[in-house]
Amino acid sequence: MRKKKCVVLPTSVLPRLRIMCGRDAALGPGRVQLLELIGETGSLRAAAGQLDMAYMTAWMHVQTLNRRFRSPVVLATRGGKTGGGAVLTEMGRRVVALYHRMEQQSHAAIQEGFREFQALLKQ
Repeated sequence: MRKKKCVVLPTSVLPRLRIMCGRDAALGPGRVQLLELIGETGSLRAAAGQLDMAYMTAWMHVQTLNRRFRSPVVLATRGGKTGGGAVLTEMGRRVVALYHRMEQQSHAAIQEGFREFQALLKQ
């Protein structure tokens, strides 16, 4: 006798925003998380490590972000004897805060539709 699959109803919906510049994603959840971790750790290498991301990939993301915005979102200093580091700039903090505010607004905007969607699922 086969066991019935248990249907787990979703309890929430989380929109994932991507800010596009032409065909390229300028900002999305992964880059925002990278920025947040740079802000927390003060290190691009540490932030990349926490995301299981290669350092050079993280560096390329930061360079892309710094080019996209009117002022840099991250300032990095090279390592060496004194050690390097990376800091989230005021622009970087504004970008992260605005992204999260937009996430919250989009989440609120889709709640009615999500309730309708839940009603269509098997109980």
